[in-house]
Amino acid sequence: MSASEDIDDSAAPLIEHLAELRTRLIRAVLAFLVGMIICFSFGSMLLDFLLVPIEQTMRNLGNPNPVMQYTAPQEYFFTLIRISMVGGLGLSFPVIATQLWRFVAPGLYKNEKNAFLPFLIASPVLFLVGAAFAHYIVVPLAMQFFLGFSDAASVLSALVAEGDARKSGIDIVFQGKVNESLDITLKMIVAFGLCFQLPVLLTLMGKAGLVTAEGLGNVRKYAVIGILLLAALVTPPDVVTQLILFVVVYGLYEISIFLVSRVDAKREAKLRADGYYDDVEETPEDTEEK
Repeated sequence: MSASEDIDDSAAPLIEHLAELRTRLIRAVLAFLVGMIICFSFGSMLLDFLLVPIEQTMRNLGNPNPVMQYTAPQEYFFTLIRISMVGGLGLSFPVIATQLWRFVAPGLYKNEKNAFLPFLIASPVLFLVGAAFAHYIVVPLAMQFFLGFSDAASVLSALVAEGDARKSGIDIVFQGKVNESLDITLKMIVAFGLCFQLPVLLTLMGKAGLVTAEGLGNVRKYAVIGILLLAALVTPPDVVTQLILFVVVYGLYEISIFLVSRVDAKREAKLRADGYYDDVEETPEDTEEK
């Protein structure tokens, strides 16, 4: 099959491509707005869901009725807007990805389509896995770490009050703000969701010939330093959360090396089959004939 038959017909003038791009962008934006409106309608439920880790932590530390507060009239409204934007983006991602695919696909060869489409599907799945990992494992650990200090201080002040007839000491209690507590949760969800895209990104780069498994292995020590810096920047300043992020991202890096090595092996096998490699050892009979 010739290249002209293998690639889709995309000889439309530039103006038609720009018009199509505008149409795709409009549809993507409309899908995002619709998703945002839907999420805003259930904003309070989504907020309750995102605050579950801190709620459970406060209950475990002896607070039977956890309470969150906001200190500005507009704070709760804009908190719901932020949740709606993140949720709307996630809800509309299938539509956005479809519009992106329909715009890019006509200019790709069939083998390129077959290579790119699985990654387009794997990307949101891995993001959801990373977000769930952050919400159900990392955020509760971070909340336990931070709120544990105030709980220890409260116990210490209670012991001082019991041993001192003057009832000296101040009870230290947590009165969290909604937006500040939500910041930690959303930051962790987005950070882990993006970090779980590492295998997709590096494997795509491997298919494009930009990286190799050997090259990724050679820069492993620099990758470790970069991952440590990433963990220090995107996570709260506690060792437990940073260690979890480091272990997860480094594990994804090693998985990426394995996936890229398979891509390299398939590429090399194809090149050998096409005759680009001439590394067959000559036999003594071949040498005599020469």
